[in-house]
Amino acid sequence: MTEQKPTASRRRPGRPKEGVELRDAILDAAEEIFSDAGYSGAKVRDISAAAGVNQALVRYYFGAKQDLFDEVVRRRGAAISGARHVLLDQLLAAEASPTVEKIVRNYLKPQWDMKYSGPGGAAFVRLQARLHAELEEHALRLRSEVYDASVKRYIAALCDVLPDIPKEVMSLRMAFLVGTYMFMLNDLGRLNDLTNGQIGEVGKDAMLDHLTAFLSAGLRAPLP
Repeated sequence: MTEQKPTASRRRPGRPKEGVELRDAILDAAEEIFSDAGYSGAKVRDISAAAGVNQALVRYYFGAKQDLFDEVVRRRGAAISGARHVLLDQLLAAEASPTVEKIVRNYLKPQWDMKYSGPGGAAFVRLQARLHAELEEHALRLRSEVYDASVKRYIAALCDVLPDIPKEVMSLRMAFLVGTYMFMLNDLGRLNDLTNGQIGEVGKDAMLDHLTAFLSAGLRAPLP
């Protein structure tokens, strides 16, 4: 007698290795499709097809498309924010007054590493660029939920080592930092457009070194 596969009605939260694997498969597929098509262009039927499940199972695990999108953002966004907290904790435990460069590099590194971690990480970086370009209220709330706690800790750490820069100015400069590194994560091809092909291929670590030096100089620049 042929063994029957479990049906959707038999999968319940907490059963679960299979449930966890199905959820991850759906999230992986959604991540790719949201990153390529954007929220409005993504279709649940395409996500379910890419994940190898039916649309009812997507709704069973995640509810509406908006809920699925939010979970995609939270999954890797929380990993990035968590890694930033850990790196800052380690840095402050090791050094009472770390350099601006070390603080900046620790902030950048989790997302930089994610971009190069494989197709899923690269897709999330593309998706994140779309999210940061959105001014819609829900997108702003989601970004705030996922990233604000870690960003505020880094602003505080930078204010400690650069006491002559007021907090409101440091917060503004942190926004400049985010915009710059998001561009570099997502539009590296523009470098050769702007330099008539003279830059060539810049490696992952070398690019992070250049970016850290540039952003650190901006953070410590004299007040206008």
